[in-house]
Amino acid sequence: MNQHLRTRVKVCGLRDAQTARAVAQAGADAIGLVFYPPSPRHVSIEQATEIVASLPAFVMSVGLFVNESALVVSSVLEKVPLDLLQFHGDEDLAYCSQFGRPFIKAVRVKPDLNLLEYAQQFVSPLCRGLLLDAWVDGVPGGTGHSFDWNGLPSEWPLPLILSGGLHAGNIAQAIKQVRPWAVDVSSGVEVSKGVKDLQRVDAFIRAVI
Repeated sequence: MNQHLRTRVKVCGLRDAQTARAVAQAGADAIGLVFYPPSPRHVSIEQATEIVASLPAFVMSVGLFVNESALVVSSVLEKVPLDLLQFHGDEDLAYCSQFGRPFIKAVRVKPDLNLLEYAQQFVSPLCRGLLLDAWVDGVPGGTGHSFDWNGLPSEWPLPLILSGGLHAGNIAQAIKQVRPWAVDVSSGVEVSKGVKDLQRVDAFIRAVI
C-alpha cells in the first residue's frame, strides 16, 4: 500500500451532538452513527439529525447498517444527510450500490475467508473502502475484540480501514504493521457501551497522529 502522510480516524457509535462535536474537535475525520436497533450504540432519526447538524466542515458522518431492509435505509437517508454509508452485514455489491451513495463495506475476518477475493467483489465507483473487523459469533461489530494482523495482504484493491479492538495502547503498532488508510474505533474509547470518554478519544487520536 502506498505511504500517506497520516492515517484517518473514524470514531463510531456516537449518540449525542455535544460528544460528536467534541470528538470532531479532538481531530476525528469521521463519526459513525449506528442504525442497528440491537446495538447499545443505536441512535434514533432525531438523535442522528441533531448529531449530523452539529458537525463542523470536513468531518464526515457515516451511517452504519446491518442487513437492513432497503426501505429502512432509504427512509433514514430522506431525513439524515449522511456523507457515507457503512454496511456491516452480509450485503452484496448490488444491495450496497442501490442507494446511489458512497459506501464502505465491513468484513469480519476469519481464517477461511479470502480477503482479497472478498474485496474484489466490491470494487466499484461507489465503494470507498473495505473495513476489517474481528469475527465474533452472532455480533456484527463493536465487540472490543481484535484479530491477528499478521498475514494480511500488503496491497488492496480498495482503501483499507482497520477496526476491531483498537485503543490508545495498540493503535501505533497496528498502523505500523497494517498501514491502513484509516482506523475505526468504538469500544476502545468508551467507559461503557455507547458512552465515549473524551480523554480516551484524545489519547487515541494523539497516538494515531
